[in-house]
Amino acid sequence: MTPPMTSNVIITCAVTGAGDTVGKHPAIPVTPEQIANAALEAANAGAAIVHCHVRDVKTGKGTRGVALYTEVVERIRDKNKDVIINLTAGMGGDLVVGDGEKPMEWGQGTDLVGPLERFEHIKALKDKIEICTLDCGSLNFGDGNGIVVQTPVQLREQARLIKSYGVKPEMECFDTGNLWFANQLVNEGLIEGTPMFQLCMGIPWGAPGDPRTAALMAAQVPANAVWAAFGIGRNQFPMVATAVTLGGHVRVGLEDNLYLGKGVYASNGTLTTRAVTIIEALGSKVASPDDARAILGLKKK
Repeated sequence: MTPPMTSNVIITCAVTGAGDTVGKHPAIPVTPEQIANAALEAANAGAAIVHCHVRDVKTGKGTRGVALYTEVVERIRDKNKDVIINLTAGMGGDLVVGDGEKPMEWGQGTDLVGPLERFEHIKALKDKIEICTLDCGSLNFGDGNGIVVQTPVQLREQARLIKSYGVKPEMECFDTGNLWFANQLVNEGLIEGTPMFQLCMGIPWGAPGDPRTAALMAAQVPANAVWAAFGIGRNQFPMVATAVTLGGHVRVGLEDNLYLGKGVYASNGTLTTRAVTIIEALGSKVASPDDARAILGLKKK
């Protein structure tokens, strides 16, 4: 049976990410002020949720600095009391295997920390944010020696921490095994309220970013859950249409895609505006932050 198309669609905008995109785009948000302004731009364009990483202001690389997250959140809240803030907790599970015959000599970029340290910024800001991410498994990340590592033991502890902080986890699923484990967390009672899934499509070497795989994964989301999906690069906008027609919500933003069209650099505002256009062209409406809270079972903070 084909699921009903989503009538009231939540747009999440992932405004900067932690990837190696500085220098590949003329205006990747790096400083807390730039990241907050990018989030506000997306909110003004129609995003109900803004998903935020922070970056080292000197190098532009992703970081877990609590002070940087605090400044971003405070800058957003100074100008917008309504938009839902979703902070990443993805930093801290990066392993770069050593080259050749020395795999135990971890490479540059390895960043493995325990759950308490990984979620330090979530604990510090738990009274000001409503959502944080929970990556639900390990993944060969890209074509090099990088692996994103989250073991079942770590993930259960992370889920317990998020639950204790009173923040909703957005369970990010990069492959079908991740989704299987996310469902297990729900079954074990580690996820409170309405479960929230994010299907992360097209990231090498996770789930391919095509409609058939999206449909396969969407069919495995529990009936009482809310889910969204995103595609990377040129697949960002096709995945918007795919998610809506399959009964899901959507994510866009410079974390996942740098271009509005061939050779045309995007901003978080223009990416969100294009998503609004697609959603409305399909006959659906765009959810406000208050709509999104009702859909997700969130209490405004």
